[in-house]
Parts: sequence; C-alpha cells; structure tokens
Amino acid sequence: MVPIAVGNAQTPVVPPGKDIGDGEHLAVLGYQDTFERSMSLWSNFALGFTYLSPLVGVYSLFAIAMSSGGPPSVFWILIVGAGQMLVALVFGEVVSQYPIHGGIYPWTRRLWGRRYAWMAAWIYIWAMIVTITSVAQFGSGFLASLFNFELTREATLWLSVVLLVVALALNFTGTRTLGRVARIGLAAELVGVIAVGLYLLIFQRKQEFGIFFDSMGVQGDQPYAAAFMGAALAGLFLFYGFEACGDVAEEVTDAARRIPRAMMMTIVVGGVSALFSFCGYVLAAPNLQEIVNGDDADPIPAILESTLGPIGAKFFLVIALTAFLSCVLSLQAAASRLIFSFARDGMMPGHRWLSQVSGAAKVPTNALIVACSIPLALCVIIYLGPDGLLTQVTSFAVLGIYVAFQSVVLAALRQRMKGWRPAGPFSLGAAGFVINVAALAYGIFAMVLLALPGSTGDFLADWTVLIGLAIVSGTGLLYLLLARPDAKSTAPSGDAVEIAALLRKHQGATAPGDVESPLRK
Repeated sequence: MVPIAVGNAQTPVVPPGKDIGDGEHLAVLGYQDTFERSMSLWSNFALGFTYLSPLVGVYSLFAIAMSSGGPPSVFWILIVGAGQMLVALVFGEVVSQYPIHGGIYPWTRRLWGRRYAWMAAWIYIWAMIVTITSVAQFGSGFLASLFNFELTREATLWLSVVLLVVALALNFTGTRTLGRVARIGLAAELVGVIAVGLYLLIFQRKQEFGIFFDSMGVQGDQPYAAAFMGAALAGLFLFYGFEACGDVAEEVTDAARRIPRAMMMTIVVGGVSALFSFCGYVLAAPNLQEIVNGDDADPIPAILESTLGPIGAKFFLVIALTAFLSCVLSLQAAASRLIFSFARDGMMPGHRWLSQVSGAAKVPTNALIVACSIPLALCVIIYLGPDGLLTQVTSFAVLGIYVAFQSVVLAALRQRMKGWRPAGPFSLGAAGFVINVAALAYGIFAMVLLALPGSTGDFLADWTVLIGLAIVSGTGLLYLLLARPDAKSTAPSGDAVEIAALLRKHQGATAPGDVESPLRK
C-alpha cells in the first residue's frame, strides 16, 4: 500500500474492489487504530440500550406523565420512538462513513466544520455530564431502599458517590469489562421492564385496556390536547442513548456495519420494553385515579409491593439497581470517548492530558476521570443547594441532547444538498434525503415542546430549560470566540463529499457525480 498523509495519520490506499477493514477505514479518516476492538454487535447494542435505559426512564417519569396527560400519555412512547428512529437512520449513515470515537463531535465536524462541531459537542458534553449526575442521584434511592436506609440528603450524596466511583473503577478495567457489564445491565433491564411488565399485564391487571383512551379528567375544563402535549416528556426523555453506540466506534469490530444495526435495535427493543413497563404499571395500579390526580408522586413502589409482594419487590430493587449502575457506566464511557475525541483534535483545554490512552486497558483514563469528577462535584452542589435543585439543574439536559442530535441531522441535510451520498456500508439510498428532512422536522417539533416555558408562575421553574441551555451555550460560545480552539486544530473538517468519493474509489465503486478527493492528490 502507498501511504498518504491525512490529518494526523498515514492513510493506506486500498486496492480497488476490496472491502476496507476497521483499521484501514479509520486511517482513511486520518486516525490510527489505537484501541482494542473487542466490542461485538451484542455488546454495542447493550451499551446503547443501558444508556437509553427504559427502566430508568419509565420509573423516573411515570408519575409526571400520568398527572400531566393521564393514561393516553403512553402514546408518546410510540410518537417519539418513530421520530427518533428517523434520527437514528440518519446517524446510521453518518457513523457508517465516519466510525470514529466521540459520535456527535466528529460527525458534526466532518459534516460541517470545527466551530459548528465545537458548539454541538460543548452542549452535548454538559448534557451528558448532568445526565450522569441525575441517574446516579435517582439510583441512590434504589440503593437506599434495598438496604433499608433512610434516604436523607446525606445518604443521597454518599450513595450517589458510591455509584459513580464503582462505575469509574469498572470503566478503568477496559472495554471487555464495559461490554460484560453492559450485557448484564441489558439482561437486568429486560427482566425489569419486559418480564415484570408482562407479569403485571397478564396476572395483575386491575384496569381494562380501554383505560388508555380515557383521560380520567386530567385536563380539567380545558381541551385535552393541551394536557396531552404537556405529557410529551414521557416519550422525549426515553429515546436517547442510541447514539452512545457510535461514541465507542473505535472499540467495535466491523464498526461501519454493526453500529447502525445496534442503533436500530436500541430504538426498537427500548421502545417495546418501555411500552410493556408503562402499560403494566397503568393496568396494575390499585388506585389509578390517585396517581392521575397527582396525589401519589412515587406510585411504582406501591404498585410493585401490592403485586409482587415484599420479596418480589426486593428482587426488583436488585434488578433496578443493576440497571442504574450499568446506565451510569455506559454514560461515563460515552462521555469519556466524546471528551477524548474532542481533546485528540486539540479542541479543548488540557487536550494533551485528556487524549491519553492507558497502555494496558486501552481506555481514555483521564477523560474518564473528568466524566466522573464533574458529576461528583455536581452531587455536592446539589447537596448544599436548596430543595428541587436537582430538577432545576437537570431539566435542560434533555433539550441540550436534542439540540446536539439535530445539529447532526441539519449538517447531514446540508451536505446532501451539496451532493453528498453516504459511502459507508449502511445506506438509505434514494430515501435518504426524505428521511433526513423528516428527521429534522421531527427534531424541531420535539425541541419546541421541550423549550416551551411552564405556567406555574414561578419564573425560575418555568424557564429553567431555556436558562440552562443559554448558560451552557453562552459559555461555550465565549470560549470559542476568545480562545479560538478551532484555529489551533489541524484535524480535517467539512469533508463528507470528498471522503465518500475516496471510500468509493477504494472499493472500486466510484459513481457518476463523485469528485476526486483532494486527499489523494
């Protein structure tokens, strides 16, 4: 092979007509293959699924969804699942051409440019960091219940610290451990949501199936449409996490083919699991009207206690705690790979330290430390702050993640309009443009729903989502303008059309309209 310089690596020119291996594909994109590729399709899917975590999502939002929209709020799971599948299809084409660590950041950089990627990744990093914090805080409740601790503010702090540190220790041991724990978490999730959901549906049903078309008066004197729209978070909070499959791309074998499949599997299995779980809790609730009225803010433990008995409820707590730990582990892993990818291109402070990979475990240990340390600090701040600070701090995270997602969708559409035809093994073909437009339309709809201010009369509570996003975006923009990290990075950007042509030429499949890649000149 004749090497040619691209970015910070040597690119081997693959003889036409041959498939490109993982290392060769990565070299074409300008990077060396330095990680251990030990993650299979199943492990990659398990990572995305435990990050998405329908058990965590349904448990966290069941009461809010029911008090906002009543039983029909379950249909948001179907609506958002369909919309996020459109987004996942777009992501699948992008990651198939760019199977690089970091997901959102390298995708937006290669599809648009360095400044655009900086803002998208900055927002996404903070959304992930806050999500790690919130999942650890919610998980502390399960840990306290399992060991019959009183869940005081001090107990919440220390139990959250335990979850974060244990997840960090497991992540330090390498990709194989990450894959194993993700598979264990997947099994726990499936038992906790599908098995328990089916048991409740079949053996403990106290409501008729028609209840899902009954608002139970949740709208009061207003049209039900407003109440239904207010329950959108029931679905919007559930369907992200599939992008984590791409965050660890350089640790997956046959990444360009397997990661898109893992993303699709995450959406489908996660959606089905969430439906079984949500419907099971609704149909098995002994006093559903009390939940709809908002009189029971945490109804699931009572439902489980009344249907599974004390021993069964304890068993569920073990399963749930396993799922929470696996979720924190997956979140830390995804965040660390994004930070590593950002730092590898010299795009953030301390980039040399953050881009180091351990020799034995072959994981970005320093980036992992950051992905654990900041959530630890946020846990202390939440402990010292006023009641309700966790909700206020984390409420912007969902919108931040959707903004980051749509930055990829918009950048992909922009490249399509410039002639880009994705060249990875996974391709939507002629349907790609229509799906891309539909994904963007869905994303705008979702972001509007998330950004709408509340109507409680409390300014901070009503505008927290937009305030949080403004603070994160503003600090990122300020750093970008003052420090100019984009000017210090020499990594390639905005090269989707050229890389597609180069990959097709390598595979002997150059199509009419493809341009000669400047990387080969």
